[in-house]
Amino acid sequence: MEPLPDLGTLTDEDLKKLIDDLTRREQEVSFERRILHGKIDILRAELVARLQKTGGKGVLDSVDVESLTAILAGKATPPDQGDS
Repeated sequence: MEPLPDLGTLTDEDLKKLIDDLTRREQEVSFERRILHGKIDILRAELVARLQKTGGKGVLDSVDVESLTAILAGKATPPDQGDS
């Protein structure tokens, strides 16, 4: 995020334009956040539905937490998925 300009050098019109621009950008970011939050809610609901069907088995059983932790920490490379 860029720093604010020297506010003492701005005209009233420049100040109003800056407020309008930042307000518009905030509204765009807020809209995107709401879309993402909705998608997360849908995905969580799907996961809950799957876990309820299987009694909690199957969906998360194959997750190798130690390998995933090492991969995310940059200490290991992801396993070959055979996509070659």
